[in-house]
Amino acid sequence: MSLVRLNIKGISYSQTQNGAYALILNEVDGDRKLPIVIGAFEAQSIAIALEKEIRPPRPLTHDLFKNFSDRFDIVVKQVIIHKLVDGVFYSSLICERDNIEEIIDARTSDAIALALRFQAPIFTYKNILDKAGIYLKVNPKKEDDESQDSILVDDLIAEEIETAALGDDAYKNKTLEELHTLLEEAVNNEDYETAAKLRDEISKR
Repeated sequence: MSLVRLNIKGISYSQTQNGAYALILNEVDGDRKLPIVIGAFEAQSIAIALEKEIRPPRPLTHDLFKNFSDRFDIVVKQVIIHKLVDGVFYSSLICERDNIEEIIDARTSDAIALALRFQAPIFTYKNILDKAGIYLKVNPKKEDDESQDSILVDDLIAEEIETAALGDDAYKNKTLEELHTLLEEAVNNEDYETAAKLRDEISKR
């Protein structure tokens, strides 16, 4: 499968849902962009890395990882968003030390926060971009582009909230065994919000 290089366009904040962000990635040689819903902490870490002039007084988690890697001569060469399952993006860090390459699994938001700090390129596979990428009109006006981003983020967040709300009602009709199975699936899919709700429902029982 062919790799497609992505650039970071920026981070959009939902106008209707407080604390909701989407990371917008651009296809380098095309008009599509890939929106990824991320948490507030990851959004802050990515924003700080994008703004070179902002330096936190103490290292953030991703800064600590970078400092640790530098001390032990570990380099993140590239990030690959390699899988998309049920709306969850899976990524890998391609690292190198002493000319030995290692692949490390990572959440996409963490992987991109580290890619910025290592100045590493970001890639995804063409089939993922075909599935989740959104086409833009050619040479859009800045105002229209920002408006599209806002609508896009709100649509993404609304979809997640609707799915979560439906899930909450459905949990009440599940057996304990089914809840434990769903919990395991949520953790495997890195859907920690759903996992927390499932744990709450299991605790109530």
